[in-house]
Amino acid sequence: MIAVDTNILVYAHRGDSAFHASALQRVRELAEGAAAWAIPWPCVHEFFAIVTHPRIYAPPTPSPKALHQLDVWLESPSLVLLAETEAYWPALRRVLAGSNVHGPRVHDARIASLCLAHSVTELWSADRDFSRFTDLHVSNPLSA
Repeated sequence: MIAVDTNILVYAHRGDSAFHASALQRVRELAEGAAAWAIPWPCVHEFFAIVTHPRIYAPPTPSPKALHQLDVWLESPSLVLLAETEAYWPALRRVLAGSNVHGPRVHDARIASLCLAHSVTELWSADRDFSRFTDLHVSNPLSA
């Protein structure tokens, strides 16, 4: 199962992104496909926070439009939302102990741990910081 990180979702949503067309196509392929795909809940939260933030985007995405975008993705019948389960703490503990992350990097560790706890085979992300989590296969679907 492929999971999608926040930055890919933001690029797919924001028409002013240099990566918009490619990200939109890749996310659309997942959402319209039959194979299970995933979004970690923290990425849902972060997506909304980023696209509606006036210091990040001028103009920011209006909240109703951002909510609609999330509704569209969440309507995909093959989408799995990744949340904490009993398997989460052991995965998070391993990731934190093995990656020497601290401070704001714990957010990435949380996403990586959710993916590992749910047996995600690949995380799509343009964030190179995920390379520190060696147990998780990460690829950038936007790079040639």
